[in-house]
Amino acid sequence: MLSSGWLTDQRKIGLGLTAFGILFTILGMLLLFDRGLIAMGNLLFLAGLTTTIGLHSTVSFFMKKKNRKGSVFYLGGCAVVVYGWTVVGLALEAYGFWLLFCEFFPTVLQFLRRVPVLSKVLDLPVLKLVFNRLQQLGGLPTTQYQAGIYKK
Repeated sequence: MLSSGWLTDQRKIGLGLTAFGILFTILGMLLLFDRGLIAMGNLLFLAGLTTTIGLHSTVSFFMKKKNRKGSVFYLGGCAVVVYGWTVVGLALEAYGFWLLFCEFFPTVLQFLRRVPVLSKVLDLPVLKLVFNRLQQLGGLPTTQYQAGIYKK
């Protein structure tokens, strides 16, 4: 069967690698911040992202001027995890991940609210309050570069 459209075989493999990366990271956190699992999760996540969107697109995404701060925190957190300071590395990674991908969170929340089982979970009062607050943020706060203070 020929795959057509945006979901090619390469992208399927990339999404699988990304999912395994997230799974390994969560397992590493559940197993008392196991350095090996978290480092493997980071490697799989980056490999999945690269396989999904391509090497050139991945490098250009991490090197965009507005994403440099998030890239430094995320990749620095990966290095700190490998070095052995797992909790500090995960905190750096989480902040970097937020800076890199927070623009996509409102879109993801809208999609998750349409999934039948997850919509009921997201309608719980505590989660609804938190996710509504996150959706109102709508992405990155405006930086001085985005506001036009710095010349291009």
